[in-house]
Amino acid sequence: MRSGIDGDRLWARLMAMAEVGPTPEGGSCRQTLSDADEAGRALFLGWCEARGYGIRKDRIGNLFIRRPGLNPEASPVLIGSHLDTQPTGGRFDGVLGVLAGLEVLETLDDAAVETARPIDLCVWTNEEGCRFQPAMMGSGVACGMLDLEKVLTARDCAGIALADEIVRHRYDREAAPRLPVADCYVELHIEQGPILEAEAKTIGIVTGGQGIRWYEISVHGEETHAGPVPMALRKDPVPVLMHLIGLVQAIGRLDEDARCTIGKIHLSPGAINVVPGRADMTVDLRHPNEEVLDRMHRRLMGGIEALRQSHRETDLQACLTWHSPVVTFDGALIEAVRASARDRQLTHRDIVSGAGHDAFNLARRVPTTMIFVPCREGISHNPREYASLTDVMAGANVLLDVTLARSSEGQPKVSSLSV
Repeated sequence: MRSGIDGDRLWARLMAMAEVGPTPEGGSCRQTLSDADEAGRALFLGWCEARGYGIRKDRIGNLFIRRPGLNPEASPVLIGSHLDTQPTGGRFDGVLGVLAGLEVLETLDDAAVETARPIDLCVWTNEEGCRFQPAMMGSGVACGMLDLEKVLTARDCAGIALADEIVRHRYDREAAPRLPVADCYVELHIEQGPILEAEAKTIGIVTGGQGIRWYEISVHGEETHAGPVPMALRKDPVPVLMHLIGLVQAIGRLDEDARCTIGKIHLSPGAINVVPGRADMTVDLRHPNEEVLDRMHRRLMGGIEALRQSHRETDLQACLTWHSPVVTFDGALIEAVRASARDRQLTHRDIVSGAGHDAFNLARRVPTTMIFVPCREGISHNPREYASLTDVMAGANVLLDVTLARSSEGQPKVSSLSV
């Protein structure tokens, strides 16, 4: 039988990490560059240091853990994900890819396997984008998709600047973010959707990812007392907000692949007896076809302009804040994932990622793919997020196979490990 990773060790570490920033509901809250996020990183780095791996950091807070190869000049194989979570996050999103990556390194060590290429385990800063925007920030800066100085000006809802948190945790002393010349990048992740579980498939062979566009929309009116002012004389942003909600929902029904989400709505000043003076909302548009995503964008902008003309008593403003184009992953890596799943007799299917991942940025610089495993009921960004030990082990073993194959190029073919 083909050997593989130590599932008990991986699971124990997943559960240990979940206790850093625990929530009452059983999930985790480690928002980017918070004290909890740094505590999670410290726990992870302690495991890496115990194995003697090289550790490098950069000025945006990305971490790179190196297992050397026989040829130190060879371009490394990159694996990894992120450790930050949503405010009400679960135990597997991002964390699985990082800790499974560490398990891959340790499994190779335990089996005394030497690889031609080094292997770098990457931990990307602020993948979630919930505390600071945009999302996938660390990988975006490292890959040249985002400007470091610009993202450092980002502020959270409490007004704290990303730059100040970078200084507080001493990342400002590190080298400028720059992705090394790499052979490839492979990321293991829970699906964050219901397809694999519904079809009883263990491995999702990720062929690419949806395009994503984020918007911030504000409607400025005039706050006034709720009692004396007649409805017809108000400069109330709420009716405009209602039309905007309907517009977004209609765009989301464009076809079965369209996704439209209103994630935040805020009325100001937020008093029960005051007509709001301002309404703010966010919109998330997604589609696996960039041309259709363009059409969704035009429909949103056209609808906003029509509302602007029909509600001149208010000032309606909209801004596209982030665009992650549709991604197509590397064919050879996709086939390597498929071969591993087949050889290990794991049920599998091709799948397109509906969520955004750091792999999207990496794919624009190096050959990239992802491996998905099921999550119960497709639930993620939620304390109820769960993946079984069996599926976690399956995904980690596929990651091991692909990593070993790519990092052993130039050596005699290694078909299995004796652990």
